[in-house]
Amino acid sequence: MTHSPTRVGVLHDGPLSDEQDAALAWLEERLPAEAMSFSALETPVERFDVLWYHRSAPVESEPLAERAPAVEAFLEDGGGLLLTLRAMAAVDALGVESVAPEAVGEGMAEPTGVLWRSLYDDHPAVASVDSLRLPTCDRGSIGVARYDSVLPSAGEVLASTVRGDREHPSEMTVVGWNAGAGSVLGVGAPVPFDESIPEEFAANRDRVIAGCLESLAGDDGQPRAPRSAGEMRALRERAGDDAHRPDYHFTPPANWLNDPNGLIAWNGRYHAFYQYNPAGPFHDTIHWGHATSDDLLHWEDEPVALSPSPEGPDRDGCWSGCAIDDGGTPTLLYTGGRGRKQLPCLATTTDPDLRRWEKYDGNPVIAEPPEDLALLETDHWEAEFRDHCVWREGDRWHQLIGTGLADGGGAVLRYSSENLREWRYEGPFLVDEGGSEGTVWECPELLDFGDYKLLHVSNYDEVVYFIGEARDGRFEIERRGVLDGGDFYAPQSLQDGDRHVTFGWLPEARDVGAQWDAGWSGALSLPRVLSVGPDGRLRQRPAEAVERLRDRRVADGESFSLSAGERRPLSAAGRSLEIDLEVALEDAEAFELSVLEGGRDERTAIRYTGEEVVVDRGASADHPPEPTTRRMAVPPYDEPLSLRAFVDGSVLELYANERHCLTSRVYPSEDATGVSARAEGGRASVRSLSAWTMERAVGPGRDDERATTR
Repeated sequence: MTHSPTRVGVLHDGPLSDEQDAALAWLEERLPAEAMSFSALETPVERFDVLWYHRSAPVESEPLAERAPAVEAFLEDGGGLLLTLRAMAAVDALGVESVAPEAVGEGMAEPTGVLWRSLYDDHPAVASVDSLRLPTCDRGSIGVARYDSVLPSAGEVLASTVRGDREHPSEMTVVGWNAGAGSVLGVGAPVPFDESIPEEFAANRDRVIAGCLESLAGDDGQPRAPRSAGEMRALRERAGDDAHRPDYHFTPPANWLNDPNGLIAWNGRYHAFYQYNPAGPFHDTIHWGHATSDDLLHWEDEPVALSPSPEGPDRDGCWSGCAIDDGGTPTLLYTGGRGRKQLPCLATTTDPDLRRWEKYDGNPVIAEPPEDLALLETDHWEAEFRDHCVWREGDRWHQLIGTGLADGGGAVLRYSSENLREWRYEGPFLVDEGGSEGTVWECPELLDFGDYKLLHVSNYDEVVYFIGEARDGRFEIERRGVLDGGDFYAPQSLQDGDRHVTFGWLPEARDVGAQWDAGWSGALSLPRVLSVGPDGRLRQRPAEAVERLRDRRVADGESFSLSAGERRPLSAAGRSLEIDLEVALEDAEAFELSVLEGGRDERTAIRYTGEEVVVDRGASADHPPEPTTRRMAVPPYDEPLSLRAFVDGSVLELYANERHCLTSRVYPSEDATGVSARAEGGRASVRSLSAWTMERAVGPGRDDERATTR
């Protein structure tokens, strides 16, 4: 249908407004264009390639809805439709979309424009510039539209908002839809034509609108929201290479990942679900991502498993939860968010691949939080009440839910049920007496080790664990500690035979802008096996299968001594490594293993002092993450220290004496690959050091030959 040059019809209702008249004048300088009244719009619309509906003012009756059949026929025939300013809010008048932008209004406090997604930096709207940040307006009052807490049901978000020098990813202003043989683009960002704006802003506006018109006149359509497993894999490939992206720690195909959810073994495959935002690398509009594996190491991307229902109790997000086997029926318990309420919801499936889930008609399965406790209320939620751990005991199901108390401290609440759909509140399971005000215990999980039980909670800052017993519906603490002293949060476990295998979320330690530019955010830890020893103390070690990721040995049981102040370069080098060593301080004050070394003394230092292991990120990059140090105590303090260090892009995951873990995120320069050892204040002895490069386990180029479990 496309002709050269592109012919554009500028839609209007009644006389053109000043804004519409200015937009038409701008367009006439570039392309054949004419005004087209909605009242004159009939089927077929043959003399245009693209229709442009540009509206700043509100209307009492939406003209696009009245002429929707003619516009839809135009799209079916391969035409393009551009909706700008408030006009984007009318997209649900067409069959292409059922969810309209929920934020429609006027006003700007500072220079504002589009923040384009790096995934789509080849789009004609931004292909001619190097920046993803294009301010388009600096003054005036103009009607705009955007998605904030909800996503379009059928469109793909292409851009969000930049305001001043700050990114606002959750304010989503540019969306593309496929519509039959045609396409629709919505640009709700401020793109005024009747305002006097600086030349730089006008150039950005011209670039965006001209690029959108060019895209709509083409035959390739708009970027499609990935639906299938193949499209999710293609999304991972599109995200491209990034020196900071891990090779063997799981990351999302693109966009955002946080808590691991719903870990389950089913039909001979492991399934990991995770908190996922398909709109970009930021924490909002949460869905459940899905990946599968034969060995807990090599992961395949699957379609999104759960999406918010526009009219459901999870409209504003499908938050964290768990997966259970209900007599042969895979079942998910998750937190649904709507408005200021967050409540437990349930979904089941008969799909052997766990791809298609059906939400329970009676959701939420708990209608309100308990009334006899004063739960914490915040700006976001009426009551902080979320995240689920469910297990079967005797003839009943039991559920733990995390919360915070209004008078301070976190808490875990206990429920019971016969059928997973009707729950009875049984009272607090554990309360943080005298805890800090505003604390919420998120993501509670109870693990059974026979003589001992382990309960862990995430309190915004760290993952705290308690070892003890459950008696009379309450948890009695015998010992407590921190599961991981670093960038590690919201873990969840899978019972695999006689072992508990745990994954945690490794949040980014770089700023919002860097995450946006990368196009992805978040990783999962390696699978770690948790246990409690006869002494009642926690043990943690990498799952045995992790050794199968070893590719090429680059150090083989080396032993050497270091004198005070001596630094020794090691034969191991790279950004994807496992380093295993055993070291004794002798009379040294500290031993340092440095990784990711580059020029200008760039390095990430792992320092052992005899009582603790400290990761010093102060020299790891030009702008190191804050805080610059991460540390963990390593009792008992008998030497030598056994340390396993996993280096993977921006991830450094440490295991000390198979007891303690410390995970850090670092972002060195691309050529920072060196490794060295150093003694401080005395002599240290490295009794054994082995190292391996690691194979790529996730994404393009990975080895498709899978190992068996364990």
